[in-house]
Amino acid sequence: MKQQIEWQAGRISLTFVYGDSFPISLAHVEVESGKEAERSLSVTLPHAIPLVEIMASGRGTGHWITNTRSVQTTLGQSLRYTSCKCLEESDGSHCYLDMNSPSFDIAVHLHLFVPQGQRTVRSIVDVTNIGDDSLILESVVPWSASFGTTDDSGITDLSSWAVYECTNECTGEGRWTRTPVRHYCPDLHASLAKRDPQGCHAVISEGTFSTGTSSPVGVLESKKLHMCWAFQIEHNGAWRWEIGQDREDGYFALSGPNWKNHTWSKCLRSGEQFTSVPVSVALGDSFDSAIEALTSYRRIIRKQMGRASQSLIIFNDYMNTINGDPTTEKLMPLIEEAGSLDIDVFCIDCGWYDDSGDWWPSVGEWVPSLKRFPDGLHQVVDAIRDRGMIPGLWLEPESVGIDSPIASELPDSCFFQHDGKRLIEQKRLMLDYRNPAVVKRMDDVIDRLIEDYDIGYFKFDFNIRPGSGTTYDSDSSGDGLLEHNRAYLRWIDGLYRRHPKLILESCSAGGMRTDFAQASHFQLLSTSDQQDYRLYPTISTAAPMTMLPEQAGNWAYPEQSMDDENFAFALMNTMLGHYFLSGYLNTFTASQKALIRQSIDVYKTTVRPHLINSSPCWPLGLPQWTDDIVTLGMMDGEVCLLAVWVRGTERSNFTLPIPNGAGRKGNVRIIFPISLDNRPWRYSWNVESGTLSISLPSRQYAARLFSIDLSQ
Repeated sequence: MKQQIEWQAGRISLTFVYGDSFPISLAHVEVESGKEAERSLSVTLPHAIPLVEIMASGRGTGHWITNTRSVQTTLGQSLRYTSCKCLEESDGSHCYLDMNSPSFDIAVHLHLFVPQGQRTVRSIVDVTNIGDDSLILESVVPWSASFGTTDDSGITDLSSWAVYECTNECTGEGRWTRTPVRHYCPDLHASLAKRDPQGCHAVISEGTFSTGTSSPVGVLESKKLHMCWAFQIEHNGAWRWEIGQDREDGYFALSGPNWKNHTWSKCLRSGEQFTSVPVSVALGDSFDSAIEALTSYRRIIRKQMGRASQSLIIFNDYMNTINGDPTTEKLMPLIEEAGSLDIDVFCIDCGWYDDSGDWWPSVGEWVPSLKRFPDGLHQVVDAIRDRGMIPGLWLEPESVGIDSPIASELPDSCFFQHDGKRLIEQKRLMLDYRNPAVVKRMDDVIDRLIEDYDIGYFKFDFNIRPGSGTTYDSDSSGDGLLEHNRAYLRWIDGLYRRHPKLILESCSAGGMRTDFAQASHFQLLSTSDQQDYRLYPTISTAAPMTMLPEQAGNWAYPEQSMDDENFAFALMNTMLGHYFLSGYLNTFTASQKALIRQSIDVYKTTVRPHLINSSPCWPLGLPQWTDDIVTLGMMDGEVCLLAVWVRGTERSNFTLPIPNGAGRKGNVRIIFPISLDNRPWRYSWNVESGTLSISLPSRQYAARLFSIDLSQ
């Protein structure tokens, strides 16, 4: 007999079905889709698939023919409902679903959570071995569901769906594509063969760079059905998400590491438990609506963790400037100019500890160089503080260079290993934060630097990929990596407990770990090491897909050789993110310094107050890498801050639709740059269509930041 559970949580309602002969699945979702409570979206999922899927050694899959999927598992099909408890707590709504597999001696505890007032669901699964024999887990999927439909007839339409996914590369992050689902899931007329297709489209990240090749964020959109799923895997290591089809509908499944892709397995002895990585899923009636839900969820989770971003003005001396060769002589002129520009943080990047002239293999001891700073680092740090700025330092807390004395001082157990041998990658060793000695050493390093130099800001970088993990003291290399990932974040939490005012930036060769596990713990994230200011707009506009806009450390690289238009273009790359500046400030002309001051003033007085409450939109859609016009909007109530970059376009006119703008008067003005009137942009607002029309004076590289007030 089919039974159901209804759970009302925040602005979302979920209905689950189960029975004596089939597992729990998601059957219906209803959400308050827009910000207006009267708007709702009702989605039916007529095709029931297990909400939780598990693979274990010797248990096989539930599919009678070989396949490449992480669903349709024997264990997932065998799970049966045992109990449910729903609670309203101060942080939001919690639903605890318990199930077990009488055939295979496992118990599953599914924890679903919706923060107060939200319409995004977080899912985490605990798997417990309740048998006498050991259980070797090979995959745990804490969320799988069919696409669903808003059609009253309950008929699904796979051909109406498209999937958004992101390809990343160091200096080439944020390259999103929209692909029809039918491209990956062709109509195979599977009903004739009376079996489901074997394949799927899997997006996978391996090893230590969680976003090194792809993003743990995806979107499924059906404009025909007016519905859109947005999802993320909240993990700073290996993960997998997939879409596929069976004879009834499409499906999507989200998980952390597994055996097939990541050499992850976990041995559970009798009574032992494993907890999956968290995943979260949002539903909306449009792409912007789903991303707004995911953005709001990220913001409230960080607030509950006490991690609200401060959106400071940060100067870093590395990119297009000192490039890892800091000295007192080089830093002092930059500090002097930065202090005059009302900058909040001055961060000394890599090399400050190195006496050899080759900073890369010498990391790990974190003692200031006397060759670089003959009168001590205190002289430089004091100069930063004397000019009203917070001093910052760059560290790689997970790495030790092979030329560092720490490499010989610490035992093998402190490092990643493969079959008893230390893993060496690019002259680096990787510290294992599962080891208490590693945690103690790095605690002492941070505490010493704060006590001795009053450091208030650390840029934590990470630049190596030492394979799938560590086999030392682990059930598999993937198991070692997963537990290190978790231990590293616990270490970060410990730093905040001891130093509540500490500001931490996450950087991983630029944007190679821009996942929500990192984003939930750090105040800001570096989005790329891309050094060409003309390419950066695509990265800047894509950043809010994976992190909050106020966290996105998009570099601005103004250079003295630029004309004013290109100089402003470079500054615009950071204006709708966490303001992040580099460059030889001491060489800039008076007009160039005036543009920096103008951008900082606009950021502090106008952008920052809106940014921390905004959700992103893309009037021209997510940009492609070489698009000639790139746009990003930030909606905060009735105000839209709109950035427009023109990259040598042949077009002289274009029109941008603004969300919720139709039928409303718009007070439009350019707020940056406001002093470049020799080649003015002409623009007009169309009340009926809610669009902004822009006319360009000539083909050029140029950018403008608009404020559009729809409250008039």
